[in-house]
Amino acid sequence: MDNSNAKRATPVMSRRAREINPFRAMVFGEKADSMIASGISVIKLSLGEPDFGAPPAVRDAMREQYDGRALPYTAAMGLPELRQAIADFYRERHDLDIDPKRICITAGGSAALLLATALTIDPGDDVIVADPSYPCNRELVRSFEGNVIDVPTSAATRFHLNADLCERYWTDRTKAVMITSPSNPTGTTIDFDVLAGVCRLAASRGAWRIVDETYLDLADREPDGSEVRSVLACDPDAIVCNSFSKFFGMTGWRLGWAILPDDAAVLEAVDDLATNYYLCAHTPTQHAALACFTPESLAECEARRQELLARRHIVIDGLKRIGLPVEVEPNGAFYAYFNIERTGLDAWTFCERALEEAHVALTPGRDFGAATADTHVRLSYAASRDALSEGLKRLGRFAETL
Repeated sequence: MDNSNAKRATPVMSRRAREINPFRAMVFGEKADSMIASGISVIKLSLGEPDFGAPPAVRDAMREQYDGRALPYTAAMGLPELRQAIADFYRERHDLDIDPKRICITAGGSAALLLATALTIDPGDDVIVADPSYPCNRELVRSFEGNVIDVPTSAATRFHLNADLCERYWTDRTKAVMITSPSNPTGTTIDFDVLAGVCRLAASRGAWRIVDETYLDLADREPDGSEVRSVLACDPDAIVCNSFSKFFGMTGWRLGWAILPDDAAVLEAVDDLATNYYLCAHTPTQHAALACFTPESLAECEARRQELLARRHIVIDGLKRIGLPVEVEPNGAFYAYFNIERTGLDAWTFCERALEEAHVALTPGRDFGAATADTHVRLSYAASRDALSEGLKRLGRFAETL
């Protein structure tokens, strides 16, 4: 019997696929790209994507990888030489002695967060996160049927968790605390003593500490000239997630790493999870990334950090002139999170109109949690100085019409 014309039932997607929230920064970025493709001049300040690209030595190293040589899988935990290079980087930059066996090379920082969540979260577990914070962390927790406990934060805590807030929102099912420092979307670092207090509380109650340090090496130095410290300086058993995307400017290369507790069962489990999820990170990118750690590449990345500081001054001063205050100035990630309440618009409408009328792409607070969903907007100052200056002029003219 020929059933080729018979009506076919549509399979039902999983609940997680039906319920997952979009990453709205990408949505506004796509709208901006569509406008640009139609000939409209749009200033894109919506995505956390440095305009520098990878250091020159890394680009050269990647080209060499495609000379016809074999590019086999690496071990699931990553290329041994790259794991050693990362360990050396932590020793030299952060004065931390990390065994390379604890380092897992991942397919982007997002895969590091995926592994951390898969390792720690069971259905029904509660996970404490700051509100506002990076939205994908919430979706990862929910994908493993965990419950996100959003803790409203404010300028008074630099938009970060502290031990008192965690204590207030703790439940009998709390399994982990997730922290991002420097923060996306606020660009602020958590005070090291505050971070240590959160870790002590969580550890004393048998909860995991998952800390996203993707922007750590972009952070301002401490007043004494030292680098901002990794959580591993106060909590060696924390799970650290990091990426080559920000400090090394390698967003589209999709390479990151996780640093895991020195526990044989944990390391074996992560090896198995990585093997099953993506087998290994992209082999040529792993080899090319070794060039990130040459003196020349590190000097280039440090110069870029200083350039981002200059761009920050342009943005903070520009927003102040417009009358759109940044309540806590960023000192880490390249974001300014500003309050738009005085405009009389909610953040979503503000961003829609800014794109349509001023041709400036921003990200509304709705991406980052309920606490600041309607009141705040994120601006990324990873764009060039010229783009930032022009974008702020356009926003100023737009704000005058409100």
